[in-house]
Amino acid sequence: MSIITVKPVETRREQKQFIRLANEIYAGDDMWCPPLLIDLKERAGFSKHPFHEINDTQTFIALRDGKVVGRIQAIVNHGHNERYDKALGFFGLFESVDDQDVANALFEKARVWLAERGMTAMRGPVNPGLNYEVGLLIDGWHSPPCFMMTYNPPYYADLLEHYGLRKVEDMVAFYAPTDIVERLDPKMFRIVDIAKEKFNLKLRTLDRKRFKEDVRTFLDIYNKSLVGTWGFVPMSDAELEHIAKGLKLLIVPELTTFIEADGRVIGASVVLLDYNEVVKEIGGKLFPFGYKLFTKRKKITKMRLISANVLPEYQKWGLGVVLVSRLKDLWKKWTVDHLEISWVLESNHLSYKSLARAGCTVDKTYRIYDKTFEESAETG
Repeated sequence: MSIITVKPVETRREQKQFIRLANEIYAGDDMWCPPLLIDLKERAGFSKHPFHEINDTQTFIALRDGKVVGRIQAIVNHGHNERYDKALGFFGLFESVDDQDVANALFEKARVWLAERGMTAMRGPVNPGLNYEVGLLIDGWHSPPCFMMTYNPPYYADLLEHYGLRKVEDMVAFYAPTDIVERLDPKMFRIVDIAKEKFNLKLRTLDRKRFKEDVRTFLDIYNKSLVGTWGFVPMSDAELEHIAKGLKLLIVPELTTFIEADGRVIGASVVLLDYNEVVKEIGGKLFPFGYKLFTKRKKITKMRLISANVLPEYQKWGLGVVLVSRLKDLWKKWTVDHLEISWVLESNHLSYKSLARAGCTVDKTYRIYDKTFEESAETG
């Protein structure tokens, strides 16, 4: 029997092996789209990223007969553990051939690394946190993933569950019908009408003349509005600045909405084009073909509502409906065949039920798993 070795990624050659493994895992899978390489390198810690400046991470590769057959990243998110008073470790960027021994070796290596740093349990996949790509696809292989959403083969769930990882939370991607606004509960609009008068509400799109400022405002709203969301950890100022810089290349101003109350921005939403179609064409490499992300924008017919957030003190007024109501304008200005709203936690009952009542259907389901280290000791 071949021996499986798991080792930390230490050299540039091993970094390339870590990154290239996915190309082998998904060879022949038409649904898979390679990630933007510049983004993957940052999330893996191979390039500078603010997340790694305040948290501890380590990547590993699994080898059998000298060939890389799996990879994983172990993560200590200090912000999460301080916020929730836990000693919880995380794992992410997991890829593996269909072999339980390989998967077990990777998870055990991550567990040991985390335990050595005082962690008592492990959660994932997160890549590297809930503000980034997250979750294991457990249902929805009929179509490609939207931009910045995860993808994996069906057998991955078995690899995780046979190791002993158990579901802790599901999240879904909704498919939205083109008449979603008309399907929303009329009572919600009456409440909104009262709020519009009370707060002197105004709607606008992102201002091209103050693009950077508006993108940062959107991210600030995101950070402040999700304080009560399961597992949420606010992004640091450095993370906000870094993400704002990246979004500048991707955001289309006409697909954004800002709500102002008496001149102050209190809510914001962003719909992103599904750039995966173009990313797949350029193989995840921005250079030298990144210009195609811009030249082919008008041909993209799939979009994703990634965020529709309102500051906590205004949330009781249902102003999220105002943000969603502008979706009807998309059908007029863009030839939209598919609008995805993702992701939505199953524990977010208000959003989940409201979208379901509006005729949205669950298109894909993603899962986050947990395992305590006491369970590992008992079973291993």
